[in-house]
Amino acid sequence: MNELLKRVLFAVPAAAIFLYLTWLGEWYFNSVVILIGLFIVQELMRLLDKAGSPADPYFPYTIGMWIMLFPVLSYRFEILIVIFLLFAVVQTFTQTEDAIDRLSSTFFAGAYSSFGLLSLMLVRSVSDNETGFFLTVSILLMVWGTDIFAYFGGKTFGKHKLAPEISPNKTWEGFFSGFIGSFIGLGIMFLIHPEQAPLPLAFCVPWIVLVASLGPVGDLLESKIKRKAGVKDSSHILPGHGGFFDRFDALLLAAPASYLFLKFMEIMGYVSF
Repeated sequence: MNELLKRVLFAVPAAAIFLYLTWLGEWYFNSVVILIGLFIVQELMRLLDKAGSPADPYFPYTIGMWIMLFPVLSYRFEILIVIFLLFAVVQTFTQTEDAIDRLSSTFFAGAYSSFGLLSLMLVRSVSDNETGFFLTVSILLMVWGTDIFAYFGGKTFGKHKLAPEISPNKTWEGFFSGFIGSFIGLGIMFLIHPEQAPLPLAFCVPWIVLVASLGPVGDLLESKIKRKAGVKDSSHILPGHGGFFDRFDALLLAAPASYLFLKFMEIMGYVSF
């Protein structure tokens, strides 16, 4: 079985299941997102270790769970204080040469993907079920559209390297082609469910630009870490797709940007959730 066929045979049913869970929402959706978040934390810890910046083996999971469960936790500030105190004590008495590096690596491993996925869950929980579904799937389609058009745009027109020291194959032509994919991704949702759109399409141009701009940055950040770690994929858990970090890297920055955009539009009075 060739690699492309393997990718398609896994991606199609996986995407269908994920979209179904997104439609169900609430803890059906949140549980799978949190599970994905924990897998990414694990993969990121492994990458940082290979890159020479190991994290604490336990606290990234604790930090990640606190962030992703933040909206539903009781006594969340008090829980944070407990985590902070335990972390400070453990790291103080850790007698290894990389003890100082662990401070920043532990926080980054626990917080990076967790903030992104928390933002996705917050978008899914806005307003009624239909609107939350519309907004969440819009983000996914914009990210996927950006990725697809950036790839083929770069293959077809690419001449000027975007970040050759990080990802030699990415080009500025591919980057700007991604804007078209982001627009098409959102446009698909407007065509399928126009009645659920909380904003006119014209008002969503900044959203399209944010996703198309920050999605590739998330991709490049992961590429930078993998290059330092000397690996091609974050793991091999997903057939033909590498790891969860490989598949959700762009979403981890696109989702927070989307959440901020939607909150800004709500504050300005253009939409009410």
